[in-house]
Amino acid sequence: MVDPGNIVKESSAEKPARPKKLFQAVLFGLIFGFLLQKGGVAKFHILIGQLILQDFTVVKIMLTAILVGMIGITFLNSQAKVNLHIKPTRLGSNIIGGLLFGFGFALLGYCPGTGAAALGEGNWDAIFGMAGLVAGSYLFAEASGFLKKTVDKWGERGKLLLPDLFHMPRGILVGILTVIFTVGLIALERFFPR
Repeated sequence: MVDPGNIVKESSAEKPARPKKLFQAVLFGLIFGFLLQKGGVAKFHILIGQLILQDFTVVKIMLTAILVGMIGITFLNSQAKVNLHIKPTRLGSNIIGGLLFGFGFALLGYCPGTGAAALGEGNWDAIFGMAGLVAGSYLFAEASGFLKKTVDKWGERGKLLLPDLFHMPRGILVGILTVIFTVGLIALERFFPR
């Protein structure tokens, strides 16, 4: 049974941390947007170049981010510095969400992060994407009750991780993926320089 007194203590202890967390979120969001802009992925022609397989800047940036994040999170988790908060794998939701994301990206030429960076850079065409993002978020929130009863149940696989899927220790899989991603980045840079 949960002690209500304990809940009040935890809630009041978290309150001073909220402004700090909000500040950190804003700070890291600004840094992320700055890095997207500096990487060139806030430019429409680079994003469209990726979609028509002529400019691989986006893939290079995403592979680098995945590589750094994968190694960093795995290390920090092994040192008990961070906890993993794994979302359940739901094939129906993942497939439908991926298709909607891809359709919106192809139609607009921006994803949410690059759209925000492009808007910050002064590309006013991205404002339609940001308006769509807000409208879509609202519609998703309104439909979430229905989606939990329907789409979220399609292909429910639980909290699935790649090491579990491949039946190998996390560190070994991270090592293998590090080599594959590094070789891929080198090949992309050699055959598709910017």
